Amino acid sequence: MSENTEKQKSGAVQTTGHAWDGDLQEFNNPLPRWWVWTFYATVVFSLIYWVIFPTWPYANTYTKGVGNTITYKNEQGEEVTTHWNTRALLIEDMQTGEEALKQKAYLERVNAASYDEILSDPDMMAFTESTAKVLYADNCAACHGPAAALPASAFGLYPNLADDAWLWGGKLEDIEETLKKGRNGYMPAFGSTLSEEQLDQVASYVLSLSMEGVDAQKVAAGKEVFNGQAGGCHYCHTKEATGLASQGAANLTDAVWTVANVPSAPTAEAKLVAIKKVIRDGINRVMPGWSGRLSDDEIKQLAIYVHKRGGGK
Repeated sequence: MSENTEKQKSGAVQTTGHAWDGDLQEFNNPLPRWWVWTFYATVVFSLIYWVIFPTWPYANTYTKGVGNTITYKNEQGEEVTTHWNTRALLIEDMQTGEEALKQKAYLERVNAASYDEILSDPDMMAFTESTAKVLYADNCAACHGPAAALPASAFGLYPNLADDAWLWGGKLEDIEETLKKGRNGYMPAFGSTLSEEQLDQVASYVLSLSMEGVDAQKVAAGKEVFNGQAGGCHYCHTKEATGLASQGAANLTDAVWTVANVPSAPTAEAKLVAIKKVIRDGINRVMPGWSGRLSDDEIKQLAIYVHKRGGGK
């Protein structure tokens, strides 16, 4: 007779009464008392949780909980009190949490400082860079590309903020004005006012300003059209072809191409074709103003971020 059977006979071990193969039995050991009380505690906890927090769905809503509310400020600055939920909890933490209060204090310091003070303070610059990077990604990257690096597929559609060519001025105050008011980059189309020969001549002159080896005869004729009444290009681009920032006219002497995709053209002839197309068709690029969408402080941070991307003036 096995040891288990002996214990069963003596009453030392309780079983469920089931037996297999003669002596294989199912013990009926009671659970530890600490485990039982812990289980009861979880039941009580769940009942309390059901009362305090949003829990049970019914019809087209759910129970909101009792005595557990969160107060925060909405986008209009109005205080809103709502039942407990993770979204409201996150907003509250972003507004009144320890890290949020630290960030608020630093923002106030940056907002009160001048551009020169921010540029000369490494800590304020680092903070501005980190906050403005998010603003840029949310509001600017869709057109100007991530980190202000314009994708090759978007060449000519939007200005490349990573170069140091500033159509409307590269000072921080100029960039701030651009962000606030927006810009309308317009150049009239000359396809109906200049002949094909004149278009070819002007394109040759423009290309010669940043590249050698262009037909000298065409360059000389193109310069006359450029500075004459027929073309009138000098009114915006100046006789030196350096461009007027007040008109958003490009500097044609710096070899930085903002619309005509000259850099990717494989031959001199292809470069001329790219320039001629811009002269023939004109330019009409509009950037909206952000003064109604972003605060003055946010625009200030963005101005610093954009200024640094291109080197600034």
